[in-house]
Amino acid sequence: MYIGQAAQRAGTTIKSIRHYESIGLLPAPRRQGKYRLYDQQSIELLIFIKCAKEMGFRLRELQTILAAHHGEAMPWDLAQQAIEAKKREINSSIAELTRQYAQLEGFEIDLERARVECPLENL
Repeated sequence: MYIGQAAQRAGTTIKSIRHYESIGLLPAPRRQGKYRLYDQQSIELLIFIKCAKEMGFRLRELQTILAAHHGEAMPWDLAQQAIEAKKREINSSIAELTRQYAQLEGFEIDLERARVECPLENL
């Protein structure tokens, strides 16, 4: 199938497909004259990339995972390791944001207490 059909089936854009090819994330497709031809394996890889991006993976991280791909079977072990690392990263972010939220709540309480105890209008 041509690039437009591949983009539609994978739920991405032609521009994204060309970009993924240019950075080596997606293997260069077979060509028929000046047209790029994509197979089902390419569509599945595009869908994987799209889903991974939606889950917060950066293209550079995906390049590391897919470097072992080379048109062969998906490197599931590397993908699983990357997923575990991403989960740890997200948990760390959640912990930091929870800490910041608690600090903001404490600061808000302190400001309210100071406003009540020492209103600026009385100065």
